[in-house]
Amino acid sequence: MLHPLLRDRRPLFVYLLVWVAVGLLLAAVVVYGGRAPLVWAITFALPLAVLLGFQSLGSWYLVRVLPAETTPPLRLAAAWGTATALSVAIWVSAGLLWTSFLLRGTSVTELRRGEILASTAPLLAVVGFLGFAAAVLVHYLLEAFERSRAAERRALELAVAAREAELRSLKAQLDPHFLFNSLNSVAALIGTDAPAARRMCFLMAGFFRKSLGLGRRDLIPLAEEIYLAETFLAIEEVRFGDRLKARFEIDEQALSLAVPPLLLQPLVENAVHHGVAHLIEGGEIRVGARRRGAHLELEVDNPCDPDRPASRGPGVGLANVKARIEATFQHRAAVEIEQDSARFRVRLLLPAQPAVS
Repeated sequence: MLHPLLRDRRPLFVYLLVWVAVGLLLAAVVVYGGRAPLVWAITFALPLAVLLGFQSLGSWYLVRVLPAETTPPLRLAAAWGTATALSVAIWVSAGLLWTSFLLRGTSVTELRRGEILASTAPLLAVVGFLGFAAAVLVHYLLEAFERSRAAERRALELAVAAREAELRSLKAQLDPHFLFNSLNSVAALIGTDAPAARRMCFLMAGFFRKSLGLGRRDLIPLAEEIYLAETFLAIEEVRFGDRLKARFEIDEQALSLAVPPLLLQPLVENAVHHGVAHLIEGGEIRVGARRRGAHLELEVDNPCDPDRPASRGPGVGLANVKARIEATFQHRAAVEIEQDSARFRVRLLLPAQPAVS
């Protein structure tokens, strides 16, 4: 497996700059401690520092094999003790060879050369140990960061999978709920108005043919959702006759925006069965859609009986709509409910995003 720093030039460049800085510090120690010429000290220290940097890259592979959280302490100490000793030994040997090479051809005597090599070895050992230990620590931090990112990525994937499963479950609940209510309507008409019941069956067949195709998609254009709402209300008009009227106030600019499929249908269904159906004179259901800045505003408004009993909850349809919006858009969408003695209004605020065809 390729080292993370070798996958991109920019992190590798920064990493090498750090080791160049280490080399300059080592050169400063040689100049002020060993009184060596500046050019000689830089020539001596920089290549060795870069070599130690590349040599320390190998510790990443051992970090992968020996995670600090799960490796027994004795095994961890033995492995890193051995690795550190080998790394320091190799680097000190390389440093002494490089020092000997740089001293060759100079006026330094053999005796003085031996003294220089003897005094250089402890300095190289200390620098090699500190540099390798720092590299090991950095690699453990890098490994922890990568594990954290991988865990976040897995958590995000699980959250997306859970949200998709929730959406599929909510979609699966929606069609049977509407089907049961529609079949009850057909059953009520069969004995009193067979042609109307037959017409309702044809309209239902068209509605389900269209809705089943849309239900496989996560988002659809609002124009298709409006068509479904119109078809649903046409089905209900067969049953209610002149008692049910529908008015659509749709902004043309909103028709191409994306909405979850079958989002309006539960709302207009509630408007019919919990609103108009309880009024002797019936009433008008208004469906509105407009773009408001960065949001798409959808609204379903219906009359209701002022003497109706208090609702015990939002109902299956409205609860389904709320859950689908929350699962699809999270905090970027909202559901607002307004009601008084004579009207009930549901307003949806969704992100205004174009539908992908």
